[in-house]
Amino acid sequence: MRTAATARASADRRPLDGARDGDVEVFQRLIEGQRAALQAHCYRMLGSIHDAEDALQETLLRAWRALPSYRGQSSLRTWLHRIATNVCIDAIRRRPKRILPIDYGPASEPQVPVHDPIWIEPYPDQELGIEDGAAAPDARYEQREAIELAFIAALQQLPAKQRAVLILRDVLGFSAKEVAVILETTVASINSALHRARSASDRRLPERSQQATVRSLGDARVRNLVERFVNAFERGDVAAILALLAEDATFAMPPYPGWCRGREAIADSWLMPGGPPPRLRYLSTRANGQLALGVYLRDARAGGYFPICLDVLAIEDERISEVIAFRSPRSFARFDLPEELPLDGPSA
Repeated sequence: MRTAATARASADRRPLDGARDGDVEVFQRLIEGQRAALQAHCYRMLGSIHDAEDALQETLLRAWRALPSYRGQSSLRTWLHRIATNVCIDAIRRRPKRILPIDYGPASEPQVPVHDPIWIEPYPDQELGIEDGAAAPDARYEQREAIELAFIAALQQLPAKQRAVLILRDVLGFSAKEVAVILETTVASINSALHRARSASDRRLPERSQQATVRSLGDARVRNLVERFVNAFERGDVAAILALLAEDATFAMPPYPGWCRGREAIADSWLMPGGPPPRLRYLSTRANGQLALGVYLRDARAGGYFPICLDVLAIEDERISEVIAFRSPRSFARFDLPEELPLDGPSA
């Protein structure tokens, strides 16, 4: 009987012959539809978009070199994810895991910034190249749910093999048998690693994902909350900002390792605007499947507003429950944010 998997493998094989003959353009066309998913996979494994891009390039290089030995025993998707997973595991062995400030240490005042590559980086939604919903029927998490910062942070706490198994099984929906082939081990070993990975990650994840929260509130209520949040900041209205925060909200600003929890602590934090308005402007974007804001600071002498940080927000019960302000203004272009706003320009 001709199964769907067999049909896919057969379809993959037709252009493979041309690629094996050394036609780079054919190879590029062959893997083009896999690029975004592979990069997202590498990001989940590594927690850094820059590391993910490097891993993707290494994956494609290894795939090109190994192409003559690929005979279609598995689908092209499985074969490429096998290579990408091994590239990421090699990278994990060479460097420290990436974290968020809340995993660096207990709540504390801002300290000297730590510029070593240990911080998780935000991921632009437009580079995901994925649809809403699960990647496969067997997947436990939705694709956008599995890119949220809380999920990425939980993944980084797992050993490399458990991390790979959880992503391959619960995010991408590969079968235990397929994952055993990818990681060159047994189905029993995969099932054991998956059980440990699920137990560890479930303890760290919030009860509700941001995808579920936003759906329950509806677009209009979410948009209203963000508009009120932005307006409060642009007016410099600290009381209004605090009223929009959850009681136990958290704030962090990588690369500074310090972070704080609760309205009282946040009231004294760097999150609060200082100086007379209008000092700040905000533009909406999306990062990690979450609401995000590009923050711009007024510079009258330079004649505009210029990027200072990207705020990634989490919502709970119509309140802002988390603000992570990534001090990475050079990354604004990735999020379709301009490098400068005019002094008289509106926020959005």
